Amino acid sequence: MKADFDNGKFVKDNETYKVIDITTLNGLIVSKTVLHPKKETGGHKHAGQEEVYQFVHGNGTMQVDKQYFGVKSGDVVLIEDGVFHKVFNTSSHEDLVFVCVFDGKRSH
Repeated sequence: MKADFDNGKFVKDNETYKVIDITTLNGLIVSKTVLHPKKETGGHKHAGQEEVYQFVHGNGTMQVDKQYFGVKSGDVVLIEDGVFHKVFNTSSHEDLVFVCVFDGKRSH
């Protein structure tokens, strides 16, 4: 089955970002975030849940625990259980787009 974000569920849609979830699988959620220029996610951590982020468009910075590093299209970041993470769009004119896959239910 092809992931179809056009028919996904909007979780958030505001001046900071759009977040769309696909929840058709039993054990995983696939989520797409479009982070607008010069914006950042709220940052969070959650016990009992690992995540995989794949960046598909744009450039930015990611914080994982106390480490900061650049991210760009094609990068994949693994988030371990219970580790704080946050994404920053450092561009002044381009959205930063990433897809996140996580197990279970949305807890953030």
